[in-house]
Amino acid sequence: MINIKADSRKVKKGDIFVALRTVEGDGHLYIDSAIKNGASMLIVDHEVDSSVPYIVVPDTRKYLEDYLIKNYSYVNDMNIVGITGTNGKTTTAYLIEKALNKINQKTAYIGTLGYYIDTKIESLPNTSPDICEMYELLVDAYDKGCKNVIIEASSQGLVRGRLKGIKYTYCIYTNLTQDHLDEHKTMENYALAKRIMFDNIKDTGTSIINIDDKHANLYKTNNTVYYGFNNGDFKVIDATYTNRGTNFTYSYLDKEYSLHTKLLGDYNIYNIMAMISLFTLMGIDANDIKELVEASETPDGRLDIVNYKTNSIIIDYAHTEDAMNNVFKVAKLITKGNIYIVFGCTGDRDRTKRPIMLDLACKNSKQVIITSDDLHNEAFDHIVNDMLENNKHDNYEVIEDRKEAIKKGISFLKEDDTLLILGKGHEDYIIVGRNKIPHNDKKFVLEVLANL
Repeated sequence: MINIKADSRKVKKGDIFVALRTVEGDGHLYIDSAIKNGASMLIVDHEVDSSVPYIVVPDTRKYLEDYLIKNYSYVNDMNIVGITGTNGKTTTAYLIEKALNKINQKTAYIGTLGYYIDTKIESLPNTSPDICEMYELLVDAYDKGCKNVIIEASSQGLVRGRLKGIKYTYCIYTNLTQDHLDEHKTMENYALAKRIMFDNIKDTGTSIINIDDKHANLYKTNNTVYYGFNNGDFKVIDATYTNRGTNFTYSYLDKEYSLHTKLLGDYNIYNIMAMISLFTLMGIDANDIKELVEASETPDGRLDIVNYKTNSIIIDYAHTEDAMNNVFKVAKLITKGNIYIVFGCTGDRDRTKRPIMLDLACKNSKQVIITSDDLHNEAFDHIVNDMLENNKHDNYEVIEDRKEAIKKGISFLKEDDTLLILGKGHEDYIIVGRNKIPHNDKKFVLEVLANL
């Protein structure tokens, strides 16, 4: 493991402790804790009263970044695959990591679902953890003999320098739709934030880009291949959907390949095509790719279907307009009856998308139940008021308690209906203020059904 830490709780005997100033707090307040845990040296930005040696530097974060890049750059000897985009990052990364481990190419995954090497090792606080933890994970993967690392590169992580010094062998771009404008303010800034990853590709690296996205040209590098339905090096020729999965055909270098996947929806074919493009460039045999695709399954909380009598209950992480649209398309494919929706909007995040998302939900369902998502430090009523701005629909009700909302949603189901529970996906908690209240949508659904 690395010998420099920015979290005093993680300091071991002999480590260097760097006192960072962040939005969460001032690391200088935790110097005593770091010393107690064994810190042998401090990096600070002003004179301090300390029982161990310290160095005063103008910018402790820059010191940390420079130290990590200088001492641990060997992690870039691994094949590092960066994946960025608004939607599809997690599913694409998950599919790739599972498939590569299946063919004995030891691969780590760092992203929304946590840190994995075939199985889950630990949860992470962010899609892209802060730079110190990121390097800890990369060094751990290297020490454990990983050949590849798959990284979900979030726009916040890229802008805030959490991925500095990482050199990518492959960069995958999925798509760009409205999200995180609370952070980036404009779509142009949001798009440029994701470009940072492509500016750090290795000289011999290759970009793999969804050509159907209108921002595709922004991410072109010296070596670029494209995938998509409308054009591209890897082009989908046709796709047929059933409730058992998808049959599709794609072409590459004037040859056609027909495959079946358990995954549903156009958006999942995009995810699969990103994986196929990568594996082809990595030199994996076409027959092996076919077997890997046909064995692939989505991660928990991504189009996760629970069957209840003749009905379907779908749990999905969708929390943007585009992601919700994708789920609605799949729901309509498999639903003969009515569609019902339980969802909320996140607190302290982009307020402009809230009425758009409610309008979309009301248009695509029989009834919507507005409920709580991660409130953070915002009042539930304030979020609901934003969602109802200029609302022209009456097929909704408000139930703040997410568990009660889910129960009510299940009670609507009669024959061949579908209930969509959106926004939380795989997550095991709801954030209120600084508290994480234990909750998992799928586990709760199964509890409810077991008692019916």
